[in-house]
Amino acid sequence: MASTPDRPQSGSEIDVKPFYRAADAPADEPAPPGAFPFTRGPYPDMYRGRPWTMRQYAGFASAEESNERYRYLLAQGQTGLSVAFDLPTQLGYDSDDAVAVGEVGRTGVAIDSLVDMELLLGGLPLDEVSTSMTINAPAALLLLLYELVAERQGVPGTALRGTVQNDILKEYIARGNYIFPPRPSMRLTTDLFAYCEERIPNWNTISISGYHIREAGSTAAQELAFTLANGIAYCDAAVAAGLSPDAFGARLSFFFNAHNDFFVEVAKFRAARTMWATIMRDRFGATTAKAQALRFHAQTGGSTLTAQQPENNVVRVAIQALSAVCGGAQSLHTNSFDEALALPSQHAATIALRTQQILMHEAGTTDTADPLGGSYYVEALTAELEREALALIERIDDLGGAVAAVDAGFVQGEIEETAYRFQQAVEAGGRVIVGVNAFTDDSSERIELHRVDPAGEERQRERTAGVRAGRNAADASSALARVRETASGDANLLPPMRDALRAHCTVGEICRALRELWGTYDGR
Repeated sequence: MASTPDRPQSGSEIDVKPFYRAADAPADEPAPPGAFPFTRGPYPDMYRGRPWTMRQYAGFASAEESNERYRYLLAQGQTGLSVAFDLPTQLGYDSDDAVAVGEVGRTGVAIDSLVDMELLLGGLPLDEVSTSMTINAPAALLLLLYELVAERQGVPGTALRGTVQNDILKEYIARGNYIFPPRPSMRLTTDLFAYCEERIPNWNTISISGYHIREAGSTAAQELAFTLANGIAYCDAAVAAGLSPDAFGARLSFFFNAHNDFFVEVAKFRAARTMWATIMRDRFGATTAKAQALRFHAQTGGSTLTAQQPENNVVRVAIQALSAVCGGAQSLHTNSFDEALALPSQHAATIALRTQQILMHEAGTTDTADPLGGSYYVEALTAELEREALALIERIDDLGGAVAAVDAGFVQGEIEETAYRFQQAVEAGGRVIVGVNAFTDDSSERIELHRVDPAGEERQRERTAGVRAGRNAADASSALARVRETASGDANLLPPMRDALRAHCTVGEICRALRELWGTYDGR
């Protein structure tokens, strides 16, 4: 293997030389951290000024149980919240809907109404902690619920900090948790931009996600290209809605995968900043550093976790997390080693958090910005990933942009071909997965897994039915009618949706009203 002159690295499909010299790297030295195009980091002092936020993704079963896990993680030293919602919530169905049977609380927490959100956030200091919510199609509704709970706690919208994923394009591409067709979905996205600019100014209004694109099987260059192409589409929609690139650009954030190939991942994060700064300046005329500088959250690669020899995943996660830190992530989630088998147990979640704490406090990672900057190899990889990603973005532009490329199936097809090649290589043994197709062990490890109480689904259904029975029916009906009326025009939808949620209309009821008007998206 060592004598092979060029061989592709894991999952990247980049030909790598046996060694690198100065001639392989770009001749010009990158600008320092905090300076355009921010290749070396968005802030001059990076982690010396403020370490990354340790934001562990969590949510399961009921709002009460998830609240207990959040309190535990904060007590263990976590510095930010990250909420996982169950599948019915992500698809805009209430827990007592017939289509939700068997899925309530399984992959995240069930949130049907303001009552659930109050239980989820009870006792948490919303004016002190930043919160990320992984929600897309009904993102506006969950953010409004968060705002309403904060108001009841006496916390104004101006004090709230956090991120709502709100990235519907990647759902069409890679994840499948969409509700409405692309155009009304994009309207909801930009309505949320405008609403937050006025009422929740410190909130990151979108987390443009490459994570799920990579989970679907893309290469690092494809993750980079398709994520930034989606970002361009959101910016186009925001400009068309009359918003300022300098205003909305300052509240954009990104979400990338930290995968197995350490050096490629570091280079990917550096290339992402370089490309986005140029896109915001040259395509959209953004003039401020806050609008040009890409900030991102990273999560270690869920698709890299193995059910076989699951404790090996501790090592995988540590390597992936180090790539995100060396690449300059602003916040980080480390996966638990048991996630290929079940939702994380408390024991596994603690190890995942301790991994970040060891990196932050023992490994010297906060001492200097961009520690691998100047490496011939890393600089060459950064330039190569940028070239490959720009070529893909040019193809998407030729198709009419990201929305048109998704409609044409171009992006999905590119990812599917890459995923197929990777799987073929694994099955043929050319791509080694330790414990899966090499270094296997017939002995089985006994790991204590987290179990969701099956009775929790019925309790959630009963609570949602109780909310409907206890509300003022006339107020709820009138509020839903205003949502329908606004959706038929072009005014911002978030104010009437906020009023409906305050009247104890449910997430499912509001989404059903919009389905009846807009229809649903069929990706087949």
